[in-house]
Amino acid sequence: MIASEAGARAFVAERCDATALAGLDRFVQLLRTENEQQNLVSAASLASVWQRHIADSAQLLDHVPRETGYWLDLGTGAGFPGFVIAVMRPTWPVVLVESRKRRIDWLGSAVAALRLEYCHIEGHRLEMVPSTPAGVISARAFAPLARLIALSRRFSTNDTVWLLPKGRSAAQEVAELPPALRPMFHVEPSATDSDSGIVVGRITGGQGR
Repeated sequence: MIASEAGARAFVAERCDATALAGLDRFVQLLRTENEQQNLVSAASLASVWQRHIADSAQLLDHVPRETGYWLDLGTGAGFPGFVIAVMRPTWPVVLVESRKRRIDWLGSAVAALRLEYCHIEGHRLEMVPSTPAGVISARAFAPLARLIALSRRFSTNDTVWLLPKGRSAAQEVAELPPALRPMFHVEPSATDSDSGIVVGRITGGQGR
């Protein structure tokens, strides 16, 4: 379990190269500055930003293949987890879905500052985003699990990996899924918070079914 900022940064460094790590340092600077203008994250969490936000996002890479397709991040907000993934894997296509204008503007400026060629922002509500098969679907604090699946299942194929960081409710939300979906998801422990879990799964049956 990661227990310090130094430990969190080391955890992330093991999963990316030096260029990406420098990009994350730059991103943290941008986040701190912008957080004075709009409430992207709680001010208190900035004291442990690597543990609470960067490593918390980076750990999702442990649950996907080394090479993966289109990564769809729902409700990206301040950039978690999708923006962190885009920095750590700059050749992967990553799409950040965010509907709040100030956050869309912030994400756009951060993408430009870090020159993330393959990171694209969908500045709309999820319902407005065109259906495209995703290699990974991620979301943090976007919606309760059952509703999240209902809203985004049209992007899923038999091969899509769902990675959904949750708090203490992770196991309960999986238990409350419809019987047909329940066996397709399980909870992995979080590396950054002993009380949290990551809901991981694949939905068999094909796109949009």
